[in-house]
Amino acid sequence: MSQPSTADRPVPGSDRPPESGSRRGPAGFRLPWAFIVLVALLVAGRFLLAPHLTHPALRTWATVFVAVCVQALPFLVLGVALSAAITAFVPASFWTLALPRRTSAAVPVAGLAGTVLPGCECASVPVASGLMARGVAPPAALAFLLASPAINPVVLVATAVAFPDDPSMVVARFAASLAVAVLAGWIWTRFGRAAWLPVPRRTAGTHAGRGSVFVDAMRHDLLHAGGFLVVGALAAATLNVVIPRDWLTAVAGVPVVSVLVLAFLAVLLSICSEADAFVAASFTAFSPTAKLAFLVVGPMVDLKLIALQAGTFGRAFTARFAPLTLVLAIGVSFVAGWALP
Repeated sequence: MSQPSTADRPVPGSDRPPESGSRRGPAGFRLPWAFIVLVALLVAGRFLLAPHLTHPALRTWATVFVAVCVQALPFLVLGVALSAAITAFVPASFWTLALPRRTSAAVPVAGLAGTVLPGCECASVPVASGLMARGVAPPAALAFLLASPAINPVVLVATAVAFPDDPSMVVARFAASLAVAVLAGWIWTRFGRAAWLPVPRRTAGTHAGRGSVFVDAMRHDLLHAGGFLVVGALAAATLNVVIPRDWLTAVAGVPVVSVLVLAFLAVLLSICSEADAFVAASFTAFSPTAKLAFLVVGPMVDLKLIALQAGTFGRAFTARFAPLTLVLAIGVSFVAGWALP
């Protein structure tokens, strides 16, 4: 779980908001220099090492790693910015008015709210964390986390473009993804434990200091989540190289196995939800149900998302929530696949 920084903790015995200036000490000045050194190393590696990296597998690994990071980073920044804005500017009382008081009713409402955020799964994690920190019930925030990457307008339009002759794929993706998000939220409402998902705590401070709180929260979350994004991208790139393509062709004609293969492939490839529809459409040998499973599973359970969840909410949560989501996504995909031509 992502722990609040010392800047977010109130001073004992004081009614004043936490001082954001504590972040501006020596560590605050070292951060830009560390970034400059990192960029310099990357530039030097581009010119000194790249000419010697000629093995096709190594090139593929590097391409996938960079692609995952480049695809995800803008949306991760968007999600961190939204999370920081929620922390700094949105009063906790707003959520008590916007969502039903009963958690079971708040879950589908939060899931439908995912239609308004044009981002991928990397953006949904910090936003869900910010929602919990502002008083939203964890099951409702989790429903939003799962639904937002799969049913937002950008993803649905991309799916329609990728499947121009099959509009039912767009409807099936929307319905199946929303169903998984709501079911996961309801199951967590019934069986989830507070010890598995400690609620993030943040202090927004007074109105005068909210700009500093926004900057501090965004910087903290971006540096924290960015590291786990890199870990997930490393794993996805390695598995892209290790898994032979011939194996996929061999199982494409086996109904149940093909669905499971594309579902697990979605977990391993970790493709951004804005681009996964085009990859799914390229699997011409697979059935529509298998392609749907790829589209439903990917935005909810992939390697970089698992890494981000573990870094933000803790390993105890991720070890339970990721398998639950995967089973639900595969099962709902089988059911929704019956309606596909």
